[in-house]
Amino acid sequence: MQEYIEVRGARENNLKNVSLRIPKRKITIFTGVSGSGKSSIVFDTIATEAQRQLNENFSMFVRNFLPRYAQPDADAIENLSMAIVVDQNRLGGGSHSTMGTVTDIYSVLRLLFSRVGQPYVGSANLFSFNDPQGMCPDCNGIGRKLEVDLERALDMSKSLNEGALLLPDYGVTSWDWSLCTQSGLFDNDKKLSDYSPEEMELLLYSKPYKVKTEMAGKTINLTFDGVIAKFNRKYITRDLKTLSERTQKAVEPFITYGPCSLCKGARLSQAALGSKINGYNIAQLSAMEASELINVIHHITDPVAAPMVKMLTQRLQYLIDIGLEYLSLNRETDTLSGGESQRVKIVKHLSSSLMDVMYVFDEPSIGLHPRDVHRLNELLQKLRDRGNTVLVVEHDPEVIKAADHIVDVGPRAGSGGGTIVYEGDFDGLLHTDTLTGKHLLQSMPIKSTFRKPTGKLPIKNAHVNNLQNVSVDIPKGVLTVVTGVAGSGKSSLIHQVFLRQHPDAIVIDQSAVGTSSRSNPATYTGIMDDVRKAFATANKVSPSLFSFNSKGACENCQGLGVIYSDLAFLSNVKTPCEVCGGKRFKDEVLEYKLHGKSITDVLAMSVREALDYFGVKEIVNRLQAMSDVGLDYLTLGQPLSTLSGGECQRIKLASELHKKGSIYVMDEPTTGLHMSDIGHLLTIMNRLVDTGNTVIVIEHNTDVIKNADWIIDMGPEGGTKGGRVVFEGTPQQILTAEGSLTGAYLQVAEHSH
Repeated sequence: MQEYIEVRGARENNLKNVSLRIPKRKITIFTGVSGSGKSSIVFDTIATEAQRQLNENFSMFVRNFLPRYAQPDADAIENLSMAIVVDQNRLGGGSHSTMGTVTDIYSVLRLLFSRVGQPYVGSANLFSFNDPQGMCPDCNGIGRKLEVDLERALDMSKSLNEGALLLPDYGVTSWDWSLCTQSGLFDNDKKLSDYSPEEMELLLYSKPYKVKTEMAGKTINLTFDGVIAKFNRKYITRDLKTLSERTQKAVEPFITYGPCSLCKGARLSQAALGSKINGYNIAQLSAMEASELINVIHHITDPVAAPMVKMLTQRLQYLIDIGLEYLSLNRETDTLSGGESQRVKIVKHLSSSLMDVMYVFDEPSIGLHPRDVHRLNELLQKLRDRGNTVLVVEHDPEVIKAADHIVDVGPRAGSGGGTIVYEGDFDGLLHTDTLTGKHLLQSMPIKSTFRKPTGKLPIKNAHVNNLQNVSVDIPKGVLTVVTGVAGSGKSSLIHQVFLRQHPDAIVIDQSAVGTSSRSNPATYTGIMDDVRKAFATANKVSPSLFSFNSKGACENCQGLGVIYSDLAFLSNVKTPCEVCGGKRFKDEVLEYKLHGKSITDVLAMSVREALDYFGVKEIVNRLQAMSDVGLDYLTLGQPLSTLSGGECQRIKLASELHKKGSIYVMDEPTTGLHMSDIGHLLTIMNRLVDTGNTVIVIEHNTDVIKNADWIIDMGPEGGTKGGRVVFEGTPQQILTAEGSLTGAYLQVAEHSH
């Protein structure tokens, strides 16, 4: 008998008394334009209530350490299971957190080495780089430290007399240089490239060495130190920040944050690195990509190792199934993209044996090449078939097809949304008149004419991460789309190489815009100053009265609109301020009107309403930019901390639209965008290019790829099998390109419509 999660009378954010029955142990996908209320139902109502009720089961003492959830605004929410939310928040964790530690695969590997590694070292914690007994003593288990960049410090083609030492303090005729040349240890006319390893060691790292030298007819003792040893002592082992700015500037070019010279970046003690299984130590295994590592693990036949081998192969197989076969266990978690972080979290949950859990996913298709979306669908089905309820917020038609049940929210965004416009299966959705139904089968044609580049922005010999010495030109003055499967090197190429070489480019990504509850669209876009001026002029008072961060703030809540009361052992309670009723301003400020509206009325307007209300040119232009990027449903006073990643990206775009002759870099701008909004986004990109800008987009969305003037396709696969440019040219040429997965996929998509 089918059971349901019941939601009655949900009113969070823009929801209009929504009531819903969601089938349990099935995959239910929530669709609708961005801002329609999908997240308000799934995250702010269902998931929040499930987490809140779970936390209520703990003692007061434990609850103090748990995040605090307010009760969602709804009449009833029934039949909930425990919720596991798998979102796209990046996995932080700093330099001590790696893919192996966060998925617990590394702890099984440590156990394996402590049991069957030869020679025997001891317990599993001796293989942990986060344990004082296991970490490398030189770099404290980080694997990197500040060192001298030898390539910059020495010119190997010169001799000492010709000025081979490029470090500050070693110019020809300087005191330190004279010590070197007069020490009698070196042939001062021999090129450094001809030095023997012993001579090199002496020149760079020699311990202090007494040298007799003649000076004004007397023999005196001087001390010669290895050049690098002395530099390290003088600059690196003390805190650089304590030196004068001039010295810092002189020294900085020669210092690099490089692999630790003792452990060579492996993070572990020499004892741990000495213990091997089948000829490999634990660091070598951690550096392998999952697809390679699983084969090595298969060949461990020691019967003691059997249970660990079984667990390792199972977990590595999950990584491979979800399309992360190119990641290695030593990859630091803060270098993973949002989509990768989300997939790593899924792996973590796949290895649990809980059932009857409610899994909640936020756009899991992000960062996945269309070719790999089926892997994600198989995973969602695997979770469901174990007896779990799977809720997904998603825009990708290929994922929506995998749903057992679909809830379409709309009809539009913001105040124009918040109702359920369709419930049922995929076929039924195709025949409804909702925005989702109408756009599901529509596909944009491939562009037939392409803009001519006005020049080029070269990338030379890039070898960051997995890039295989890539040199490629990005054309100026056109729309370039960089594509390729996950892990193919798109982000490395653009974020780590291109942006270093072109630091003036405008980057529009999905990182949060304002974290404080005091920043909102009006303050972020700079409209607020003009609004305050308009109110001040109309009422002949000071503009600062109309700021809730300044004179106009309600004195009871300091302009926050809410009061946080700390009830000691109970959860913090956020209640609307009883003096201003949540309006943030003093009463007298609300008496002042502009065209019949008070300042709070204006902040409560959506961008769309404000466009009709304001007549000031500066304000209208900025509002228009927000409307153009599809954010016309946001209210001017909505705290920016409540925006999704895609919304953050679009509000940044809106505030940068007016520049000319710039380079724009966008990272998956279709994130969180409904199919019906992609046309708007393309219009904006095209307008940017037409006004003389260069636009570079990293994207998997086929409609965006078809609209490019130029495509750079990375691949052919992820990880060590990627990192090359497999194709550069127009969308028409990619259809027939050999070896391009993107081209092959586009061709299939063309034929299916």
